[in-house]
Amino acid sequence: MKTQAALQTIQTRAPLARPRVALILGSGWGELTHHVQEAVCIPYSALQGFPEPSVAGHAGELWLGRIGTQQVAVMSGRCHSYENGDVDGMNVPLRVLRALGCDILIQTNAAGSLRADMPPHSLMVLSDHINFAQRSPLVGEVGTARFVNMANAYDADLRTQARHLAAQQALPLHEGVYVWAFGPQFETPAEIRMFALLGGDAVGMSCVPETIFARFLGMRVLALSLITNLAAGLSTEVLSHAHTLAQAQASAKLTSRFLADLISRQNGPD
Repeated sequence: MKTQAALQTIQTRAPLARPRVALILGSGWGELTHHVQEAVCIPYSALQGFPEPSVAGHAGELWLGRIGTQQVAVMSGRCHSYENGDVDGMNVPLRVLRALGCDILIQTNAAGSLRADMPPHSLMVLSDHINFAQRSPLVGEVGTARFVNMANAYDADLRTQARHLAAQQALPLHEGVYVWAFGPQFETPAEIRMFALLGGDAVGMSCVPETIFARFLGMRVLALSLITNLAAGLSTEVLSHAHTLAQAQASAKLTSRFLADLISRQNGPD
């Protein structure tokens, strides 16, 4: 089984790893790995069932170590559903992280803003999401556990911690609803107007399948979006992945420091 094979590799290379917090780093968030101490870095290619990302800005490495006193497992890069049409590309890695002991998943992404008051370089904590693609990584699972309650998909206590830390650091932190668009093409202005009418605040091409599967595994989830652009039709910018990466990297030091500080506060269940 791929999960067991990947676990064995991790336990061989990082026998002391006992992470409680798992992270998935999206576009422009890779600098967080600079905060991982006593790190063991394992390429996804050495881990059965881990995807090899084909998108620029996703390194394809698992980092095991600590941030502050908190042991972490950091996935630098993810598999997007648009890369191969599947929505379960992160299922095996999440099973592995859960088996290692992770009960918190922190996700990050780059996103487009649907709000004029949330411009590029803003940070948004997800309060909820809209699965506009209506695809699920739970298709094929059996039993009643697959009927996952998504009413508190993004943990309220973790969001409160993020808001409190942002206030202490005088860092503006928006909160809103993330719309998952399948991609890889960017959205049309008409689609953006529709997403806003549906209650969306930001739009992107990731995170939602991982959140669904993490909740299936019983993990608490926190997700942060770095706003890299105003969505189509809301500005004159020409959207591209290169532009997304450039905007994200411009805020990388600030966002990675905030995330590292937030992780170091996860000292155990309340």
